[in-house]
Amino acid sequence: MDAVTGLSGSGPAYCFVMIEALTDAGVQMGLPREMALQLAAQTMLGSARLCLQGDKHPAQLKDMVTSPGGTTAAGLQFLEEGKIRATLIAAVEAATKRSKELAGGKY
Repeated sequence: MDAVTGLSGSGPAYCFVMIEALTDAGVQMGLPREMALQLAAQTMLGSARLCLQGDKHPAQLKDMVTSPGGTTAAGLQFLEEGKIRATLIAAVEAATKRSKELAGGKY
């Protein structure tokens, strides 16, 4: 259950941080805040629905929307350089560890 808490219990906060950051980026690039928020949240929602509806691995879905040398490829490269995967994994690990601590180390 600690892993469920670390991933699914804390996960909405991680998603909210991503939506907030994407919104702020949209505003920085000139979009009105409400439009940027709607675009960010709808993008996250649509991506999650697509992931749950089909039989494709998330990596396959990512590849489907990434043109070689295109805008998405450039953005993904930047995310990888920022260690987004390692950071998200570490966040789940930290939340799982904290859940165990709060339970007194019991399973």
